[in-house]
Amino acid sequence: LALSDDLLKANSFIEGVSHKIRRQIEELERVSGVVTSSLTVNGVPGDCFLTTFVWDDDKYPTMSPFREIVDGIDVQIAKTEDDLKVHVAEYYIVRSQLNAINRKQAGSLAVRDLSNLVKPEDIISSEHLTTLVAIVSKYSQKDWLSSYETLTTYVVPRSSKKLHEDNEYALYTVTLFSRDADNFRTKAREKNFQVRDFEYNPETQESRKQELEKLIQDQETLRSSLLQWCYTSYGEVFSS
Repeated sequence: LALSDDLLKANSFIEGVSHKIRRQIEELERVSGVVTSSLTVNGVPGDCFLTTFVWDDDKYPTMSPFREIVDGIDVQIAKTEDDLKVHVAEYYIVRSQLNAINRKQAGSLAVRDLSNLVKPEDIISSEHLTTLVAIVSKYSQKDWLSSYETLTTYVVPRSSKKLHEDNEYALYTVTLFSRDADNFRTKAREKNFQVRDFEYNPETQESRKQELEKLIQDQETLRSSLLQWCYTSYGEVFSS
């Protein structure tokens, strides 16, 4: 009777793990835009495997105690479930890092990363002059263009240039004497213009670009590896 109960538990456990693997396959292929293909067990569809089932004496010797076979299956499936958690965690760590970078590059100009919008030629940085980047409401652009030169004393006339515009804001540069930068920030804030902290650094830009490319490559490598592992493990769990 006890063994019968254990068999029911083992069957439920195997079913649960196989469903987890199947759901993971569907999620991975949904992300890549690929329609989930038919899952197979030992190279054949699951229903065919069941109708042509043959006991694997090499894997489960008939001379072994039944209890030993059931316990062995439990250990094997538990290890597969643990391995699934590890592989999935590795994949989603990289995916989360990539999503975080994409969010920074896709948000509004008020909060997003500006590094891919500002080019070296847009920035002046010398002993006396500096370029600031200002975020202006798209409905306040006329106000900005008519007032930025007079917000403080040492703004370079006609130096403001629009670099980008989204649904809410426009990104402008303005060049002025470095000693006047803090005062300009204050005056701009009083008129609801946001001067973003930004420093163009070629080394940093290249490092970010390489980091993004590496994360994209790592995500695809881990996705492919996890998908292949899931296909193989699904068949092994199903046939247990």
